[in-house]
Amino acid sequence: MTPGVGAKADLSASAERTSALAELLRWLDAGALVLLSATGDDPDRALFTGRANLGTALVVAKPGATPRLGYFTPMERDEAAATGLDLLTPDDLDLARWHRDSPQAGAFHANAVGQALLRCGVGPGRIALAGRLPFGLAQEIVERLGGEGWTFVSATEPLLTLRRRKSAAELAEVRRVSAAVVAAFRHVAGRLAATEVRAGELWLMGERLRVARLKSEIAELFARSGLDQPRANIVAPAEEGGVPHSAGTLDRVLRAAESLVVDLFPRAVLFSDCTRTFCVGDPPPALTAAHAATLAALELAHAGARPGARGWDLQQRICAHFSELGYATPISAPGTLNGYVHGLGHGVGYELHEYPTFKHAAGAEGILAVGDLVTLEPGLYDPDPEGGFGVRLEDLVALHSDGNENLTAMPYSLDPRAWH
Repeated sequence: MTPGVGAKADLSASAERTSALAELLRWLDAGALVLLSATGDDPDRALFTGRANLGTALVVAKPGATPRLGYFTPMERDEAAATGLDLLTPDDLDLARWHRDSPQAGAFHANAVGQALLRCGVGPGRIALAGRLPFGLAQEIVERLGGEGWTFVSATEPLLTLRRRKSAAELAEVRRVSAAVVAAFRHVAGRLAATEVRAGELWLMGERLRVARLKSEIAELFARSGLDQPRANIVAPAEEGGVPHSAGTLDRVLRAAESLVVDLFPRAVLFSDCTRTFCVGDPPPALTAAHAATLAALELAHAGARPGARGWDLQQRICAHFSELGYATPISAPGTLNGYVHGLGHGVGYELHEYPTFKHAAGAEGILAVGDLVTLEPGLYDPDPEGGFGVRLEDLVALHSDGNENLTAMPYSLDPRAWH
């Protein structure tokens, strides 16, 4: 069976991915990959196990063999089976013995890994190691197994590269998540369009509309689609939106003629990521100008984001665009907190920020390629407590050989009434 999410839904397995994993191990001169995690929130493990609800678990993958999943408690046997992987049960791992004879965390986990390798026919030698573990625990495992003839090389960076090119099943899953994101934005636009203005405040259904209400309704919509928000979301009005990662104060009452930055990034197994900016009523001139400049920048980014393009070159192009309009940028004014203050985008996948990168001096990880999933998210910011604003427009784009696919295609208008 193949690895995936939930009831054997294949996300990552493909002949190409299997071949790439084998090539990765050859490049590392490693006989196998061992991925040991003490948490279910491990993006590298999710590549093999999908959404399986597992605590401590390990994966052993070697060339020419189906990866095997070792789980640590019988209570997780159904979750483990649902991955479709060949299994190493707690009995296979001899966990009762290790609990009895070597209960200390480092010794216990080292013995479990050693037993898993033995069961998979991997003898002492060079192993590629990855997974989310406390640093001290990982060090102790490596030291103990090192005394038994094992040597280790990190697989963290190679796995980032391996995860870059999305399989057809992974892309289908991101489309599903993105469809829920688009539905949430349309819900927010509908709520804002239905408000009435009383003394400058937005009222909805007889009460002031607060950030908390929109956040709560977004969370409910995502929960119905089986999505969670491990890094929450952003619903940030006015000057709060003028600081790009400000989440928005829950009891803040929304007001007419101010910006509202809404940035949603939920996940199932893989993330989606998208931003729109709204304004109820007539926006002030500075906000109107910033929105127009940001939309033009997004159009430039879409035109330039092609396989073979360098992310930093696109960032420079967007900075030049904003500079020509009189806005500060990280190139014209390094460290600026006003104007365009961040990078153009990032890769998305099992983590919210993955390869490729749009940073300066990047190597191959900075060159866009077929199979990449990237955000394009120019923005302009003014954090002034009096009259400040934020504008960000972000699309999630899949790069194909025959053209790009915008997974979050929907209106860009400031006016929520234009969405319906």
